[in-house]
Amino acid sequence: MGLQRSEEELAGKSRKAQLVQVSKNYRSVIRACMEDMHQAAVSTRDPALQGQYSTQVSILSAMELIWNLCEILFVEAATAGPLLLRLLDWVRLHVCDVDSMVRQVLSSESPSKHKLFWNVVDVFVLQGRMDEARHLLSKEASANPASMNMYKILDDLMKKMPVPSLGNTQTLTELELKWQHWHEECQRYLQDGTFASNPHMESICKILLGDEDAILEKKELMTTWYHFLVTRLLYSHPTVKPMELRFYAQSSMDLFLGGESSPEPLDMILMAAFEFEMHQVIKECSIVLSNWWFVAHLTDLLDHCKLLQSHNLYFGSNMREFLLLEYASGLFSHHSLWQLGVDYFDHCPQFGRVYLELHIERVPLSTEQKALKVLRICEQRQMHEQVRSICKIMAMKALRNNRLGSALSWSIRAKDAAFATLISDRFLKDYCEKGCFSDLDLIDNLGPSMLLSDRLTFLGKYREFHRLYGEKRFAEAARLLLTLMTAHIAPCSFWMTLLTDALPLLEQKEVIFSAEQTYELMRCLEDLTAGNPDKQKFQDDDVETTKVEMLRLALARNLARVIVKEGTVEGS
Repeated sequence: MGLQRSEEELAGKSRKAQLVQVSKNYRSVIRACMEDMHQAAVSTRDPALQGQYSTQVSILSAMELIWNLCEILFVEAATAGPLLLRLLDWVRLHVCDVDSMVRQVLSSESPSKHKLFWNVVDVFVLQGRMDEARHLLSKEASANPASMNMYKILDDLMKKMPVPSLGNTQTLTELELKWQHWHEECQRYLQDGTFASNPHMESICKILLGDEDAILEKKELMTTWYHFLVTRLLYSHPTVKPMELRFYAQSSMDLFLGGESSPEPLDMILMAAFEFEMHQVIKECSIVLSNWWFVAHLTDLLDHCKLLQSHNLYFGSNMREFLLLEYASGLFSHHSLWQLGVDYFDHCPQFGRVYLELHIERVPLSTEQKALKVLRICEQRQMHEQVRSICKIMAMKALRNNRLGSALSWSIRAKDAAFATLISDRFLKDYCEKGCFSDLDLIDNLGPSMLLSDRLTFLGKYREFHRLYGEKRFAEAARLLLTLMTAHIAPCSFWMTLLTDALPLLEQKEVIFSAEQTYELMRCLEDLTAGNPDKQKFQDDDVETTKVEMLRLALARNLARVIVKEGTVEGS
């Protein structure tokens, strides 16, 4: 994410430095994971788990090895001179088998007498660690005064060895001249037989001269062909140019393996990098590695370095986007990492939106909290169709679990009028059966949402009537009740309930309904009894008949009281 947000306006060196830093950050993450896996392998007692963790460590180690080489060759694009220094660092970082051997020798009482002493000196020389090699040799000179003269000459040669510098303190021509002069000096001492009496020192002198056979004799200490390649370059061609690497790499691999074994997949990936075949590196890694993380992130970095611009895939996307889409699609199958997949899709300008729409619909909405997360993602990206779909699914779930309040709030969020009507009917049905409303908070605070459907409007207004009645604001309650019926907001099936609700208002000591309002109520009652298709059934139902009779009586009584009251008011 930091890389996507980074300033592309930065030009030249500052942009390159920024991209190199991003690459190093990636590598530090890989190394941290490697360290965690190593600790897990050490601490577990289960052999199967131990094997699993160790495999992970070796995979992560290979990933970092490849990434580091790509960083040197492609991201940093090191030039002749500094290139060799970077490759030396690369080898030192990744060939760690020698560290334990070094510790054994240095911790012994007499390092120069240790059986591995010369192996350690050789390792230091092969890795270009001259100061450490000279330090060890000084111990040998102290313990063996007879070889003092030889040691001084060898020490002087190692000390004077010209190496490229990272700064521009010397030109390549200057370096090559110095190196040639130094090389001739080494040659002279070897031909003079200066080291003839000490095969170890003679062998080191041959290595300094870049003698391939002498270097190959130390095959066991180098362990890999790419270590051999870097050592060979250090002592025979320190000013190697990037485009010359392919020839040295191929011949080094052939010489090192010597036909005894065939190259491993890792060897082929590194070889493709040395040949500057970026697409081949990505292709081979895609085949060998178990998931898309490595290739997706490496390709994205190389794309930001403007190194993959020319390579569009035949189905319309570029390689960066294709790999990011594949990786993000994999994340969506994970129960929690799917949220990270969203960020990857966001940064795929061509197909990211389409992929996100398809995948987000498949996220299982197991809890309301998860549904709200998915909803927030869709709302932030104006994915209206998906928002409606999620809300409908959650409304249906809530309805099946008889959680009417939740179902109603989801249907309002989905702006689904038909579903809101269905749930409002369930609320009203529940009210008729239980005599009270559930989820009062929700119904009381519907606000403008109640206009989504007529039935929802009625539910909100009917609840308002109950609130006014509870607050003893009888005149307002009466007006609202009458409006619900005369404006045909209330469903006909609910009229009898509304008229029954009018009974206590009709029986109040104080006259609440005016004559005109009472006539309206009478008309509603007659419309209800006359217009009911089950008229016969209605008449046969004793309860309903009793209700009608009580209403007629209450209405007649109220009308009489109103006429007297209104007549008295007019008379006075």
